[in-house]
Amino acid sequence: MSSGEQRFLRGIPGLRADESARSRPRPRGMYLLPSMFTAMNIALGFYAILQSLEGSAQAPHYFDHAAIAILFAIPFDALDGRIARLTNTASEFGRELDSLADVITYGVAPALLAFSWGFRSLPEWMPPDYRVRLVQFGGFVCFLFLLCGASRLARFNISVNPVPKNPGRPGRKYFVGMPIPAAAGVVAAIVHGFIGYPIFNWWIAIIWALLVAFIGFLMVSTWRFWSGKEINLTGRQPIRLVVLVGLSIYLLVFFSREVLLALAFAYLFSGVIARLAYSWQRRHHRPHVSPPPMEGF
Repeated sequence: MSSGEQRFLRGIPGLRADESARSRPRPRGMYLLPSMFTAMNIALGFYAILQSLEGSAQAPHYFDHAAIAILFAIPFDALDGRIARLTNTASEFGRELDSLADVITYGVAPALLAFSWGFRSLPEWMPPDYRVRLVQFGGFVCFLFLLCGASRLARFNISVNPVPKNPGRPGRKYFVGMPIPAAAGVVAAIVHGFIGYPIFNWWIAIIWALLVAFIGFLMVSTWRFWSGKEINLTGRQPIRLVVLVGLSIYLLVFFSREVLLALAFAYLFSGVIARLAYSWQRRHHRPHVSPPPMEGF
């Protein structure tokens, strides 16, 4: 729309300012600052994919490197959106790029890591037919993880103020279903907790397949998971919070395996426990309805 047309629209009696603003084309370009964080997110996901392909029972450190890359990417995913909102540089292009980055880093990369670490490296001394079927089953489960993650992102993009089946406290904000970065973080935290050494037993591989499938189910569920969006980091904070952040950084640096495993499973089970608690409350706190009086009494 030309400047003359915009002046003409503004001069029409009764035309509101917001209608004139909506008539203007939205910017389709890319803002540099938030897109740099998204690009770093994609780079870490691609690096994790390459490391997963290199990993083996003889070189488990590649799996560990892939897991660390996925875990490092999670803060970049959390920061790009906040930076875009703080700097007023949010755009449709940025949102679409962020969704595609999430599919790569938290969908493809952890699915490939889960397959390579949990099934592809099973020992050769297993019965050949049994091993082939277990590897095929693991590949199918990891594909379901990827599909659930992509579906979770698609549902998030089209939802407007979604409400979980088990609503929580009014002052808190929640995700509907486990967010895909958290799901990828659980997979990466487990691999990192084992220092990258792959699964070597068939029954552990089956447990791993069930866990990966359960994580995929949590992503497409309608259960609530805390989002943390009400946390405000721009305002003044008490000194004890600064001390807590410093202590958390110290623990992450020197006890990363234990701390990340604890955080991953705590977040996973928080959604499960919240759902079970909500079901229990509904079952045991239903209003008591007295039966109607019987005739003759």
